[in-house]
Amino acid sequence: MTRHSTSRQVAAALGIVLVLTGVIQGATVRPADAAAAHAPISGAGSTWSSNALDQWIRNVFSNYQWKISFGANGSSAGRQEFANGTKDFAVSEIPYDLAGSDAADPRPTRPLAYMPIVAGGTAFMYNLQIGGRRVTNLRLSGEVVAKIFANQITVWNDPAIAADNPGLKLPAIPIVPVVRSDGSGTTAQFTTWMRQQHPNVWNKFCQAAGRGSSCGITSNFPIVAGSRAIGQSGSNSVAGYVANPQRVGSITYVEYSYALNARYPVAKVLNAGGYYTEPTASNVAVALLGSRINEDPSSRDYLTQNLTGVYNSTDPRTYPLSSYSYMIVPTTSDYGFSAGKGRTLADFASYFLCEGQQQAETLGYSPLPINLVQAGQAQMLKIPGGDPQVKGINQCNNPTFSPDGSNRLANTAPLPADCDKVGPIQCTKGTGGAQDTETATSNGAAGGDDAAAGGPGAAAGPGGEAAAGDGSEIGADADVVVAVADPQSLPEKGLGIPLTVLMVTVGAALLIFAMVPPLAGTRRRARRSGVPPPW
Repeated sequence: MTRHSTSRQVAAALGIVLVLTGVIQGATVRPADAAAAHAPISGAGSTWSSNALDQWIRNVFSNYQWKISFGANGSSAGRQEFANGTKDFAVSEIPYDLAGSDAADPRPTRPLAYMPIVAGGTAFMYNLQIGGRRVTNLRLSGEVVAKIFANQITVWNDPAIAADNPGLKLPAIPIVPVVRSDGSGTTAQFTTWMRQQHPNVWNKFCQAAGRGSSCGITSNFPIVAGSRAIGQSGSNSVAGYVANPQRVGSITYVEYSYALNARYPVAKVLNAGGYYTEPTASNVAVALLGSRINEDPSSRDYLTQNLTGVYNSTDPRTYPLSSYSYMIVPTTSDYGFSAGKGRTLADFASYFLCEGQQQAETLGYSPLPINLVQAGQAQMLKIPGGDPQVKGINQCNNPTFSPDGSNRLANTAPLPADCDKVGPIQCTKGTGGAQDTETATSNGAAGGDDAAAGGPGAAAGPGGEAAAGDGSEIGADADVVVAVADPQSLPEKGLGIPLTVLMVTVGAALLIFAMVPPLAGTRRRARRSGVPPPW
């Protein structure tokens, strides 16, 4: 082969690379006017929801270049910053002016709407050892949980904890409750549950803390002088404290995803059906069948939640401390909220109500049910300047919806194992972020004890009725639909960095493939002729 033919092949290969590069650039570079239409926005608030929000923000920046910042400084601080107009949105587990609250938190004059963003369970992450070996299968009744955080149960071998854990010989070491020192929606949710489900325990604790004989719901957890309770600011801090190997004996309340990330276990909590469960996506989904949602669009508190039915659900698959979080969005252009900001916020809401829910379970949450997605889409249309990309369920690539709109996960969620039922047998399998670590028990089940006792969707409620329910308690569209998702597929406006790298690599390989054979042939002919090659 001649030098000219070699050059032609090289030129052809280079042409392929240039064409591929042009395709990539054309696919990934957004027009300047499109990028400019999405103004940067900022929000603040919930640490409970921040793991999901942070992932969604990374996703939309990578795929669309939308600039969104979020400061996880606690729900109370987020609500305050939104009210003051210093943030474009807030995220909170509770609304303004919460009924039963012991602190003033008036609804601001700034017009707003509540939008559900993600569901999940408030978990009890702990650090406990028996004989130097980690405990991963702890069980706690609701009353025991309340008494631990109310400073009424103070050692791990207390008879009440032993009654929940017949298979464990618990150590005689102090319990160290780790609570939020900042204003927190997680604290408000937890104290709402304690106040409603265990009022005698809660009121006695409030009195000891100097808050009167009857304490309301609070975002700021009381600490009694002389107790071992430790205050930490933010979910990362409370989880980090408990995850420290030196903090054996500590326990905290935190969103389930933090325990997963830390690879630490969570306590299984006794539900009204007589089973100890953890806040998996399916258990949260089933629990939220009992939620009462304010479905009056004319109400100032439209879409806020009443969780009494969740706390008291007798379905054996429920996790009793299940709930969902709100994004608080503006409905007017006050406080410098421009049309460009509205476009970004509405498109972001469109994304997380649909595509973003595909990642909820892997992040330690539970995807929103169809009724809350529909309601959220109605709320995002109120954002000034917004023109959301997905305006209805038919276009919503949400993994929770069956083609007929029926409840998918709640209808197929497995029953808990027999060894999770109240009784003398205790499961050995780990929970939360320590699911692969079993804890031996004196009378526990063998490995694999979390297999469903009766198969998916076979749970029976009182009177032999199907426990999955028909959603009638929360409206015709209230089915909690979660899980079984296809792999996440974002609506691409560009091919993305990984694919770009792949295509450039393929182009380079083509170039090498075109160059090597002729160059090698020229070298062989040169050796035979004794004439050195021209390089």
